[in-house]
Amino acid sequence: MAPKMKRIKIGVVGCGNISSIYLTNLTKVFNKTVEVYAVADMMPERAENAQKTYDIPHIMTLDQMLGCGEIDLILNITTPPDHYWVCKKALESGKSVHVEKPLSLNYEQGRELKELARAKGLYLGGAPDTFMGAGIQTCRKLIDDGVIGEPVAATAFMLCHGHESWHPDPEFYYKKGGGPMFDMGPYYLTALVSLMGAVETVAGMTSISFPQRTITNKNKYGNKIDVEVPTHVAGTMKFKSGAIGTIITSFDIWGSTLPRIEVYGSKGTLVVPDPNTFGGPVLLKTQFETEFTEIPLTHGYSENSRGLGVADLAYCLSSGSGNNRAGGGLACHVLEIMQAMHVSAETGQYYKMETCCEKPAAMDPDFRY
Repeated sequence: MAPKMKRIKIGVVGCGNISSIYLTNLTKVFNKTVEVYAVADMMPERAENAQKTYDIPHIMTLDQMLGCGEIDLILNITTPPDHYWVCKKALESGKSVHVEKPLSLNYEQGRELKELARAKGLYLGGAPDTFMGAGIQTCRKLIDDGVIGEPVAATAFMLCHGHESWHPDPEFYYKKGGGPMFDMGPYYLTALVSLMGAVETVAGMTSISFPQRTITNKNKYGNKIDVEVPTHVAGTMKFKSGAIGTIITSFDIWGSTLPRIEVYGSKGTLVVPDPNTFGGPVLLKTQFETEFTEIPLTHGYSENSRGLGVADLAYCLSSGSGNNRAGGGLACHVLEIMQAMHVSAETGQYYKMETCCEKPAAMDPDFRY
């Protein structure tokens, strides 16, 4: 159990769809570490509903939050086009901040946020925090313990047919800042970096398979979307360790039987759970076995634990030390990888990474926030 420490008061900016799981966990699961002090949303009824549902003391504007001496940490769960400027205002106001993925719409903005946080002596965190859950942490332990030997390669696949059949507002996913890599890539790439370490070289190819999409959900049935970003992205990465990674993200696939992530070592193969979840089955086949075996999860947080990265950042703030695992360095590195695949596709050249980051510290199996 975590030692008793001061609870960090949080201001939550954005009360849309994703806010419900954050607010549930921050008020019920991680409430020994954090206190949700205020909520804000451009639609007042959303903030009012969140306040009532989760018994939150205050409704504020963003500016009121940034001027509030009680609040130490801003949780930015606005839409992606707003991630950069909300984070920048928070950091400039002396508040640490954790933001939903991606860190920003482009690497240059993400790098600016990382440098601003460092200059201010503040914490910057970014989703996803799913890699901190039981599934991927079990895989991390197996790799760290040498069970599969030296990792030599990895593959990752996120294949579906986009959002227009189910999402109430799917247009953004086909506009600048959208697409399968920027939407879902953070889960897969964050998981890979947490298991394999930093990436040093990237190559990519991209395409727009369907220049126009037709919305088939009931809210906007029949509306057309002009596609502005690649919807099929294939990338290859050389990790600093020398291992080679392959990733494909696509909104152009009607169905697939490919695994989510596999890591290949000199002594075995590891099947990693869906990185959009905190739990899931872990499968292992070593050189001495003929079949895969499911490995019991070694860590906690196998349920939907969104907000775990926020609690980790708050714990660092409360203790006055340590590096948050879902930190700005990791989020910025992942953002650069995603942009690098598009740049490589446009230029026809390898992309040499500017950023580097350490693998985030492994979770303690017995620690709870």
